[in-house]
Amino acid sequence: MTSRATGDGRLVEAFLEAIVSERGASRNTVEAYRRDLEDYVAFLAAKGKSALSASSADARRYLAGCGAAGLAASSLARRLSALRQFHKHLYAEGRRADDPTIALEGPRRPRPLPKVLSVAEVARLIDVAREGLDAPERPARERLAAARLACLIELVYASGLRVSELIALPKSAARAREPLIAVRGKGNKERLAPISEPARAAMRRYRELIDQLAPGLAAGSPWLFPADSASGHLTRQAFARDLKTVAAAAGLPAARVSPHVLRHAFASHLLQNGADLRVVQDLLGHADISTTQIYTHVLDERAQAMVRDLHPLSDEDET
Repeated sequence: MTSRATGDGRLVEAFLEAIVSERGASRNTVEAYRRDLEDYVAFLAAKGKSALSASSADARRYLAGCGAAGLAASSLARRLSALRQFHKHLYAEGRRADDPTIALEGPRRPRPLPKVLSVAEVARLIDVAREGLDAPERPARERLAAARLACLIELVYASGLRVSELIALPKSAARAREPLIAVRGKGNKERLAPISEPARAAMRRYRELIDQLAPGLAAGSPWLFPADSASGHLTRQAFARDLKTVAAAAGLPAARVSPHVLRHAFASHLLQNGADLRVVQDLLGHADISTTQIYTHVLDERAQAMVRDLHPLSDEDET
């Protein structure tokens, strides 16, 4: 019997329904929390406890066991977050008179710097993806795949879209005449994302080819990147796989290249060229500036260069 059939299971499901309705949590977030909380309530059940009777010591022992089992610090931090939010929900709903996780501390871990490609490396990726795109002797399927991948790379690098936002773009995006398109991101929040002229041209070329070479795939589909999948559009896994293939062809280590790395390149290159951190926050769709501050190493480097190059006494010896 799974935890969903138990009292604790019903509490978990009520919590998950709440974060969807109140905070617009994504399906991936809900499933991750479900896995973590089902593991937690199973641990409590084995100890003869429930979510309504668990103490701080119980929660601490659970997390300690996860750490002893070899869970990475990032996974432990996510589990602690799941427990905290779950128990905060139980307290707010009046199911408990206290929150046993309020004093728990998470594992300390340094925030890793994002992997970033250079401008030249991104340009090489796009050039390699485009190879053979306009060669009529090349099989139609290969030409279409090249056009799609080149379009995807151009779009991520031009706009900083999350991969989930990118693959679910409507086909109307290809007809946009303005350099901005509306995107619905995390928490169902809408923002405007910039689209460069090269990215718009790549979208138009891709749509021309799909209408010409695969009209059956495009017919009736509302998506910019239609595919034979459960969602009806390209999957994130397919994009990531194709991107690593073209990275290898471009002479770049596959481990350094992913859709998220292209999003990081968008942000880092903007900051390197003088963009304001708050503007980049808005473009990325970050709710909190602290999330965007992983890029402050770029600002630090720029500040050092400005002092070196612009300060009138920067070349003089100290006295």
